[in-house]
Amino acid sequence: MPRLQARDLAHRLGRQAEAVCRHYLSAGRRQGNYWQVGDARNTPGRSMYVRLTDSSKGPAGKWTDAAVPGEHGDLLDVIRESCGLVDFADVVEEARHFLSLPYRETEAGRRACRLASAPPASAQASRRLFTMAQPITGTLAETYLRSRGITSLRGAGTLRFHPRCYYRPDEHSPTEVWPALVAAVTDLDGRITGAHRTWLAPDGTGKAPISTQRKAMGDLLGHGVRFGTAGDVLAAGEGIETVLSARTTLPDMPMLAALSAGHLAAILFPLSLRRLYVIRDRDPAGHGACDCLIDKASGVGIEAIGLSPARGDFNEDLCTTGAEALRQALRDQLRLEDIVRFMAR
Repeated sequence: MPRLQARDLAHRLGRQAEAVCRHYLSAGRRQGNYWQVGDARNTPGRSMYVRLTDSSKGPAGKWTDAAVPGEHGDLLDVIRESCGLVDFADVVEEARHFLSLPYRETEAGRRACRLASAPPASAQASRRLFTMAQPITGTLAETYLRSRGITSLRGAGTLRFHPRCYYRPDEHSPTEVWPALVAAVTDLDGRITGAHRTWLAPDGTGKAPISTQRKAMGDLLGHGVRFGTAGDVLAAGEGIETVLSARTTLPDMPMLAALSAGHLAAILFPLSLRRLYVIRDRDPAGHGACDCLIDKASGVGIEAIGLSPARGDFNEDLCTTGAEALRQALRDQLRLEDIVRFMAR
């Protein structure tokens, strides 16, 4: 098959990126403008992310697997891997069969496709949600974080509380309302590009009893929930609770929560950054994201150091053994100058 013809097929699949993902990567789910799954063979997980809409960062349909450095491709690769096909002719036949289903290349069809793929969870909607939420102090969101051992929220202005945040398990279910911890996702210039919601139990002592307790919306790739302003040193990890746990003993160190292993591997670096601490989660996706990010940082001259918990993550360490034990564990992994500069006395 001529390369131009294959490129055209991939482009046509990209215009139906979410439909392709729902069909061939059914073990995943949509997160903001991306589809997240374990890998191109449709393994459950979150390390691979597929772009669902065209953006300045690339066309719809392109994907990257953060667990395997350098692993990327398009939707033709997804069809090949998920279906276990060997011959490219069979991949083309399968792709053409998919595209022959009720998607038509008329102008009206293209217009409908653009409308269907327009992300409802946009940066504008994220900014609106964050504006509607209230400061976290004295709310159920603060109660929730304290139940996770997180007692210091200095510099956590990117976190807010919404008492009645909409929740819908899927597009066919009725809308519910639950209290929620709302986090602003920002870019390097501090602009809100997305939001993350953690729905809470009515008393704030845990997460809500629902099937999907956390969801992100908006433009997430490269960005994150920031605590403090990064200068020459930054610590970055996956979850908000994990990062805030590390910050209990490093209250002055700027930190970032990327919200998933895939997004952690893809964060953008401030021009001023000279040293990056990567807060590792002890699971395959966490190890892969950490190694990928360390390689990426080292490749542009940034010193990169992994911080490893004793258990699954630093929040589990904090809740199990307490702040003093966590402090000592982190002290053993930091550069001496950063212990003096950032660690709580």
